[in-house]
Amino acid sequence: MNALNIAEYSQTLGLQAKMASALMAKASAAVKNRALRRLAGLLRENQSSLQADNARDLERALAAGLAAPMVDRLKLTPQVIETCAQGCEQLAAMPDAIGEIIGLRQQPSGIRVGQMRVPIGVFGMVFESRPNVTIEAASLSIKSGNACILRGGSEAIESNKALARLVQQALIDSGLPAQGVQLVQTTDREVVGQLIAMPQYVDVIIPRGGKGLIERISAGAKVPVIKHLDGNCHTYVDDPSDLDMAVKVADNAKTQKYSPCNASESLLVARGVAAAFLPRIAAVYAAKGVEMRGCPESLAILAAVPGAKLQPATEQDWSEEYLAPIISVKLVEGVDEAIAHINRYSSHHTDAILTRDHMHAQKFLREVDSASVMVNASTRFADGFEYGLGAEIGISTDKFHARGPVGIEGLTSLKYVVLGEGEIRS
Repeated sequence: MNALNIAEYSQTLGLQAKMASALMAKASAAVKNRALRRLAGLLRENQSSLQADNARDLERALAAGLAAPMVDRLKLTPQVIETCAQGCEQLAAMPDAIGEIIGLRQQPSGIRVGQMRVPIGVFGMVFESRPNVTIEAASLSIKSGNACILRGGSEAIESNKALARLVQQALIDSGLPAQGVQLVQTTDREVVGQLIAMPQYVDVIIPRGGKGLIERISAGAKVPVIKHLDGNCHTYVDDPSDLDMAVKVADNAKTQKYSPCNASESLLVARGVAAAFLPRIAAVYAAKGVEMRGCPESLAILAAVPGAKLQPATEQDWSEEYLAPIISVKLVEGVDEAIAHINRYSSHHTDAILTRDHMHAQKFLREVDSASVMVNASTRFADGFEYGLGAEIGISTDKFHARGPVGIEGLTSLKYVVLGEGEIRS
């Protein structure tokens, strides 16, 4: 497509989404749930053809020399397809939040004032690699009564097209507009530039991918963006703490999986428990090949641990999102210094305290400025499914309009409703 055609195509996508959003917003819960269950059925029925389209993407990715982890993310295995289908069914089984009125209260004038949950309208989503995100985004859009425009990565274009066709078939079969979920059919990046600059059609943009993608979209967007740039998460081992629990949780937070944004990248340890705790966690990390980049005090303790992979920490390490078997380690005097360090260096994603002191726990919850703050739990729980949201469209480190894992409620807004019986203002 040339520049003129791209602009026209983008405008058409936007206009169609805007028109479809009105129909999606007024659809009943039964109709939306029927579409989700139909989509689950179509995914299972079309597993073979989906894998055939996916094979074309995989072949092209391998020929282009795409890194092995990226190729792995591209795969639509039977398990991935079944998980997508189950996700649709789980959403269909959840209560419908749209139209819910909360906080209704009587005023001295006689009127009753509350807030009603309503769809945002149209969201655009730009994502990389995983084609299953097409189904996650589409199903959340349907359940929340929104329309959406999806732009997946060029490496997954055939898989995304195949999945989007099934989504549109499910919408049509259920009496909803096919344009309720639209996939950008071209790999031309200029469409993204158009999409993020159409406030007349698009109400919010959700980028899901690497830091570079999110920074580019945030810099050029003329519509609100729900984003997170980094996942520099901290686990703080307090004095006092249950050291058996602390070892178990600090291990899980770092090593259960290295690549997610909710894996802990920094370990803070109170000086009062450092001598007892650090050798134990270092032995666990050494066995798993995790490198520890420590402050001078921590390295002095860790030096005696057989097989420990140690490096001096630099200033940059305190801010780093490794997404790898590396963790920074720093000793702090106590909870106040831990909170100050986290608020300075963290990405405000997820931070945890491991403690036996209730007052320390409450202080940490109140004062740590992050989207998720935890007591005696692994940071790896920062996830829409684990939070009981059914699914998530991403994790937001913004403060407006959604924060933390973004599920159905994060794709809605609130409007005030006033119920009266003929009251007039005096």
